[in-house]
Amino acid sequence: MRHRFTHYIFIFVGIVLAISLVACRGEQEPQGPVPAVQWSQTFGENGDEGHSVQQTTDGGYIVCGITDTHEASYEDIWLIKTDAEGNKVWDKTFGGDGFDGGNVVQQTTDGGYIICGYTSSYGSGGRDMWLIKTDAEGNKTWDKTFGQRYRTEVANVVQQTTDGGYILCGNIESYGSDKKDIWLIKTDGDGNKVWDKTFGGVENDEGRSVQQTEDGGYIVCGVTGESFSALLIKTDANGGKLWDKIFEQGVGNAVQQTADGGYVICGNTSFPLVYIKIWLIKTDANGNKIWNREFGGRITVSGAVQQTKDGGYIVCGCEYSSGSRIWLIKTDANGDKLWDGKYGVKRWSSGGSIQQTTDSGFIVCGQTTSQRAGGESILLLKIAPEQ
Repeated sequence: MRHRFTHYIFIFVGIVLAISLVACRGEQEPQGPVPAVQWSQTFGENGDEGHSVQQTTDGGYIVCGITDTHEASYEDIWLIKTDAEGNKVWDKTFGGDGFDGGNVVQQTTDGGYIICGYTSSYGSGGRDMWLIKTDAEGNKTWDKTFGQRYRTEVANVVQQTTDGGYILCGNIESYGSDKKDIWLIKTDGDGNKVWDKTFGGVENDEGRSVQQTEDGGYIVCGVTGESFSALLIKTDANGGKLWDKIFEQGVGNAVQQTADGGYVICGNTSFPLVYIKIWLIKTDANGNKIWNREFGGRITVSGAVQQTKDGGYIVCGCEYSSGSRIWLIKTDANGDKLWDGKYGVKRWSSGGSIQQTTDSGFIVCGQTTSQRAGGESILLLKIAPEQ
């Protein structure tokens, strides 16, 4: 079972495409040159998935995802370190005799790495949040699990905080029901829980993104099941809710605080059902919407957004037609599209993580159909700087 949004949507997309012949709406033509692929690398070929990438201080990259390593088709977390050209330097797997997966990796201030995801091999039973700290060579220094006995919890994102600890955001099953709430956990530098908060109503609510804000608090983005809408929550430094905002007819997948103190959210529209579009929302510092933009006309989903050095935004997602391809969209500061490009093998490629690199290009992580074995491989793409 996958816990990233781009994997949830695969099954849904297959059903929609099977029952609907969706007429394609016209798309805005790119307004500028589309950056080329400088290099690409694939890792694995048996159902492996790339969920997160970050450029490291040495100019290389750290990649986190899932690999099928057991004959019984159990899954492990796969951590891969590459050089600046994407060549593998080392890799590590973490897991046991169950289903374990990594959703996000971040390099820490000590040169090591912090990974979040889930485990059914360890913890309290069922599926628990899993937090793993490694040294600079990927060797595990400690790990922590968070969860209830025989319930399902997943950590979708982790970030090191200014005090040297960590903030995790994900989902927890409510007692007495199978409904999910947003679960926010703050730890110290050794992964020990300092506090935790839950947010949610009577329906499913999901936390998909968190970031520490300039004031020391946190911004959380996700989905509320009350109206199947995008949800933005601002907390103080102790996780106490200061305000929340709901943006209807869509879902939120990622959030980032912007240079002006506001926020940018990427997600997907949910209406009409057969025209799922990438949705970009800009808010002020209080979460009030300033503008929103929609991209796509077929079935498209977004996985990540980042404000770029020029004050605009880069969005990473997927476009589905007869297959799927990674779709990158670059906008100006007002959310107007400057260019877009589709990358990867058309038969099946998807992307869920992007970062602007020090040379002003982009690094993208996802998965693609293996050309050799026909299974999924982790895909790493380096995109050239804009012209």
